[in-house]
Amino acid sequence: MPDDAHYAEQITTEMEESAKARGTGIAKRSPDYIRQKMEEGKAVIALTEDGTWVGFCYIEEWEHRKYVANSGLIVAPAFRKTGVATEIKRKIFELSRQKYPNSKIFGLTTGLAVMKINSDLGYEPVTYSELTSDETFWKGCQSCINYDILMSKERKNCLCTAMLFDPVEAAEKQHQLMQTAAQQNGATMPEQKEKRHFKGNLTLFARWVRFKQYVLLKASKKRKV
Repeated sequence: MPDDAHYAEQITTEMEESAKARGTGIAKRSPDYIRQKMEEGKAVIALTEDGTWVGFCYIEEWEHRKYVANSGLIVAPAFRKTGVATEIKRKIFELSRQKYPNSKIFGLTTGLAVMKINSDLGYEPVTYSELTSDETFWKGCQSCINYDILMSKERKNCLCTAMLFDPVEAAEKQHQLMQTAAQQNGATMPEQKEKRHFKGNLTLFARWVRFKQYVLLKASKKRKV
């Protein structure tokens, strides 16, 4: 991974250009920061056999590893809509679980495609209050074009949707599945408290996300008038 450090400039440039094209916000990262993630083994980079850069994502730690985030997912324009993003997200998720098995993994995104990928990995939509309270993380949002909206909502809401993977809840869900299987086979297991699991209609959820973004943007424009 350290040998791939020369891709850092290309990665950060594409991150910024992609955000501008979408008209969405992004917490800017420097090439040096991306190189550091590569050197620490906290990143996943996809390349073709001839060395062409394809995609990238990295891991950040917060609150003494209580939380980790899979951040900066980006795919080169020529390789989009090929399933690369899904594979990178899966790889970075597996790396996060390997390095930080007890940490909650979270993400903020405006992209419905990323939300679908996260949901398939076991993330749940959550309120901002369930994310890290680390000030350094939230300061990273200052370079986002939607930062004023975030602060006007006292960091309780913004255009991004918050999603969280809780390893404890995931383990309990697995336990419940085993319990159900055992009961079907005539065995018994201790009762388990029902936990929250997102199984909603993704299309309906997508509509809600767009409506939320519309309302927040409209309110922001009114404040600026």
